[in-house]
Amino acid sequence: MISSSNPTSKGGDTGLPNGQAYFASRRTRVDRFVEQHFTWPGTLHLHNAALGWDILRAPINVMLSPVLVLTRIAAFLCRQIRLHGIADWLAGRRILLPTAVSHRVEALIATDLLELPLPQGSAARDPGALSRAVLAAPQFRELIRKRADAAEAQVLGQRIADALGDYAGTRSAVAEMTTGLVTLAVGALVFQALTPGVISMAPGVAGALARTTAIAEFPMGQTIGGLWYGLFPPGASPLLVTASVVFLVMIGSVFAAFAGVLADPVQSRLGIHRRRLMRLIDTLEVELCGPGDRPFAVREHYYARLLDLWDVVGSAFRLFRN
Repeated sequence: MISSSNPTSKGGDTGLPNGQAYFASRRTRVDRFVEQHFTWPGTLHLHNAALGWDILRAPINVMLSPVLVLTRIAAFLCRQIRLHGIADWLAGRRILLPTAVSHRVEALIATDLLELPLPQGSAARDPGALSRAVLAAPQFRELIRKRADAAEAQVLGQRIADALGDYAGTRSAVAEMTTGLVTLAVGALVFQALTPGVISMAPGVAGALARTTAIAEFPMGQTIGGLWYGLFPPGASPLLVTASVVFLVMIGSVFAAFAGVLADPVQSRLGIHRRRLMRLIDTLEVELCGPGDRPFAVREHYYARLLDLWDVVGSAFRLFRN
């Protein structure tokens, strides 16, 4: 329900136009929103939704993330050469699979931060519910009426819904980075090597399994086998390395679905959640009060690709060195 103290009705009191007054009031709510939903126990409650199909969606989103990055780069290039129609179409593609956690984040932003009239659970059931909630919101009605006809209003509502979806989609990239950092820490502690991803960790895991198996099967006993293979480590077969990659991907997908439980409090303490939400509000303000040419920047997906590049380059270097 929309609060009776909606700043839209008091634009004159603040000295700002109604739309700007509304978004200024949203910015004052960001810190409370972050404290409530992105620190413990709020993030634990948020990730209750990950118990289920999100565990399968997480590895698929990891594979789709490079496609998302390419479409965003293509949209940017099209916008630079004034192909705005193609740029808007590319920017509006929802490449990642929506997860239950991302639906919950979208709904919380819509109802708690923006105070939109979104029925509980409707965002997960109906892809168009969020867009309709934007068009039905009293605080947006006058802004939409001034700058758009019925068809343009539908496009505007969808653009705002897409911005919320892009914001929620950044959690997939943050989960990838969190998984990569944990993999890096485990590789440093266990294998004394830089392992920013499963590709670089798999040879170490396969080598450890091959050594354990060889020691267990050593004809002169495990004690002598441990000494022997400590001097002459057995090589891991390509099949064992491949199996290790598959195993690590499965483990990583489960971890990625719940990575926000670790990442959210850290991002809250560092102010990352606050800055990201401020960027989202800036985007929504430009869409409703300005020219509407400022899509929400999905920077986190690019950072995640840097970790992937590090993983691939490092693995290739070790392969050629050996």
